[in-house]
Amino acid sequence: MALPAYAGTGERVWYYSYRVICALIFLFLIVPIIVIVPLSFNARPYFTFTQGMLALDPSAYSLRWYDALFSSREWMNSIRNSFFIATSSALISTALGTLAALGLSRPQMPARAFITAILISPMIVPLIITAAALFSFYARLNLANTFFSIIMAHVVLGTPFVVITVTASLSGFDQQLIRAAQSLGANQVTTFFKVILPLLLPGVIAGGLFAFITSLDEVVVVLFLAGPEQTPMTVRMFSGLREEISPTILALASILVAISILLLTSMEFLRRRNERQRGISQT
Repeated sequence: MALPAYAGTGERVWYYSYRVICALIFLFLIVPIIVIVPLSFNARPYFTFTQGMLALDPSAYSLRWYDALFSSREWMNSIRNSFFIATSSALISTALGTLAALGLSRPQMPARAFITAILISPMIVPLIITAAALFSFYARLNLANTFFSIIMAHVVLGTPFVVITVTASLSGFDQQLIRAAQSLGANQVTTFFKVILPLLLPGVIAGGLFAFITSLDEVVVVLFLAGPEQTPMTVRMFSGLREEISPTILALASILVAISILLLTSMEFLRRRNERQRGISQT
């Protein structure tokens, strides 16, 4: 929004000061993340900028850490484990969260507020408590140190994000469309896949992406439940920072930053598409 021509001195000062403050906050949040990208090209095994890197000497930059990452069997196994766990848990979370949101959207749903509070409680309860409880539960069933326990634990953490995003999409959903479809002879299954799901799809996909990201970068629960065969890349990165300082971690972190940017960009496109479908104009 442009500054009006009749704005006074105080309004002009606040107009520019507000933008400077926002820019500083943005830099404070983003610089520690972005700085790891050039460090991942360091030719030396350091976590700091060398004199050659600061002088932009081409010999000070190298792809050796990316080569070490992709040529390491241990790192590649942990990356495969992470994406297998994240993809599986995101799919299950999306299905369960969507069904839960649809049920909670019905006005005749009993104890709707209480059930909603229960569903989103994993976002509120400290993660260490959730991890200890899940480990105790799966250990009693002899399911600890299995992919099943890790995936289901991540489903517990990811489902609340799906419930919230799909519920937000349902807030602008026209219930008359369901009645219209039923009046034309469509059964409940046809109505869901032909009417409800296409309109809720941006919210469903956004919730699934949130669940995927939550699972991909989760560490605490996996430390309790994962065995040597299920170790994901986040746990390996955490252990590597404690045991060995290798820029290979920075190379993987840079790739994860790029993936996060792509996912966030996708969610922004979905959000704008959802607003266009609901008739909300872009400003």
